[in-house]
Amino acid sequence: MDSLPSKENKAKYVQETFNSIAKNYDLMNTLMSLGLDKSWRRLTVKRSELKEGGKGLDVCCGTGMLTMEQARVAGSAGKITGLDFSENMLDVAWQNIRDFEFKDSIQFVQGDAMDLPFENNKFDCATVGWGLRNVPDILKAVREMVRVVKPGGKVISLDMAQPMTPVFREFYWLCFNKVVPAMGKLLSGNKKAYGYLHDSAKVFVHQKELAGIFAKAGLVETRYLNLCGGVVAIVEGRKP
Repeated sequence: MDSLPSKENKAKYVQETFNSIAKNYDLMNTLMSLGLDKSWRRLTVKRSELKEGGKGLDVCCGTGMLTMEQARVAGSAGKITGLDFSENMLDVAWQNIRDFEFKDSIQFVQGDAMDLPFENNKFDCATVGWGLRNVPDILKAVREMVRVVKPGGKVISLDMAQPMTPVFREFYWLCFNKVVPAMGKLLSGNKKAYGYLHDSAKVFVHQKELAGIFAKAGLVETRYLNLCGGVVAIVEGRKP
């Protein structure tokens, strides 16, 4: 786990890492997920219960893929905000929505998931895709999302998880350990950054534990939904 930073240095390290891989991030996601990432994002937004004309927040939005999925559901009358720490990722996000049908309903903001620059009870839902494993304090980040969501709204995380079957789990991590850094080096010349993606996924809390953190943050109806045998999981809760 040599690529993992200390908790004190994590924010700066994560910002620099994602700035360095922004241009190839979408391609890597598609290759690593065999194209399934699109369906995972659609399901995440469906679970968020966002409605047409709704107001959604996408934390750690990266290149805006999940933000755009929210906008497709909310439509032209919706107001969707994507927030990310990395200015380079946001530059790619703006490029991604340039010809997007619902681009006028999207705004991107550079900011910190640990201290969201929004008022209380502002959004109908909050999503975070592949982001909670990159924050210094998961509970604090979830509490921030809870704070800015309206009562009755949902907070949803889509992220790497811990596969359930022992043999499959070992095979999966072995492949992930070899393939992801190699692909990262080939496509971006940055093997270390993609080594971080592997290491941060491997030490990320189990989806059951993350559901417990959601409950501790004040959410109810907390649960997790395993995808692809637990390679990826959706964790959700509702603000009372």
